[in-house]
Amino acid sequence: MHKLSSNENPYPPLEGVREAVARAAGAVNRYPDMYAADLVAAVAARHGLTPAHVVAGCGSVAVLAHVLEAFCDAGDEVVHAWRSFEAYPIAIALQGAVGVPVPLTDDGRHDLPAMAAAVGPRTRVVLVCTPNNPTGPAVRADELTAFLDAVPSDVLVVVDEAYVEFVRDPAAASGTAVLAGRENVVVLRTFSKAYGLAGLRVGYALAAPDVAAAVRKAATPFGVNHLAEVAALASLEAEAALAERVDAVVAERVRVVAGLRALGWAVPDTEANFVWLPTAERTTDLAADAAAKGVLVRPFAGEGIRISIGEPAANDRVLELAATWR
Repeated sequence: MHKLSSNENPYPPLEGVREAVARAAGAVNRYPDMYAADLVAAVAARHGLTPAHVVAGCGSVAVLAHVLEAFCDAGDEVVHAWRSFEAYPIAIALQGAVGVPVPLTDDGRHDLPAMAAAVGPRTRVVLVCTPNNPTGPAVRADELTAFLDAVPSDVLVVVDEAYVEFVRDPAAASGTAVLAGRENVVVLRTFSKAYGLAGLRVGYALAAPDVAAAVRKAATPFGVNHLAEVAALASLEAEAALAERVDAVVAERVRVVAGLRALGWAVPDTEANFVWLPTAERTTDLAADAAAKGVLVRPFAGEGIRISIGEPAANDRVLELAATWR
């Protein structure tokens, strides 16, 4: 069975990372550091920031929940593209806020002018997912700059970059680039995807110190477990080796997209570690067919199928299946 439904890295953590986790396992009877200070310091150094700019948490989705808790009251509005990350409406509703979904363009991209127009007096947060999950396109730098210029400075703009390590488009936006000089920007990152630590749940936010302090107050105590912190630190030290694995995934992504388009599929441009097939009313049936033939994919009923990029053998199987679906 090829599991291509969760956007996981198909490769296990590097041997050095596994060894670091094994050495640290004997200390799991102790509580971890309250704020994952060592990891926060390492992340800050990597981005040329201070620890006051960084908040670590149990995956970037948990950090997002803390952002919404810190900045939204019941009835406040959160603007986001749709379809986008399926956790957004859930996190917004749990906070008692009101989601304002803005449809994607026909090619699966954020419609940032429409999102800016959707910002109203009750808007407290806007979510920008780049590359967008589940469709794949990345927001361009000029688009993001124009959008930020159009959004009031008292509205927080969360740039969710869970898949940023897979981006190869030189025109793509960078959350860290727009963070400087803009007090209302929060950048979300994760170790779950490119770093291959999905099972340990660790992510972080980058923000202006005052914003980060507010998010930190809302964060779950001991939110990053000790083994996750150790693994993330070891992964940061091994980024060169990890980059080779990311390049391998990107190369397979390019191959899969080309193969699907050669079969006649209208695949949106993707800068992530997954592809999107617009299967409309056939979605549920095709996902079931894939599962019956040994491939797990992520269906969005009535819309499309997201397929993670796996190892070459898994990707070959995807192309074989996609050929039978035409």
